Amino acid sequence: MWPLAGPPERSAIQHNKPCREFYQRLKAAGKSSKLALIAVVNKLLRQAFAVVKFDEDFNPNYQPILRSIP
Repeated sequence: MWPLAGPPERSAIQHNKPCREFYQRLKAAGKSSKLALIAVVNKLLRQAFAVVKFDEDFNPNYQPILRSIP
């Protein structure tokens, strides 16, 4: 069985600035290391699926377009 938090997640926290900031923000809010690490994993998975779903290159500066509901 694969461990829940392995080298890819730890690498993302070390080398990916947005992931590192997200992890540190969760830790500063009092979350456990394991919970913060799993949150980073979920964020990376959502990003990967969005890139595939919309068939676009990853844009680290992406800002969602917020639309009001009519």
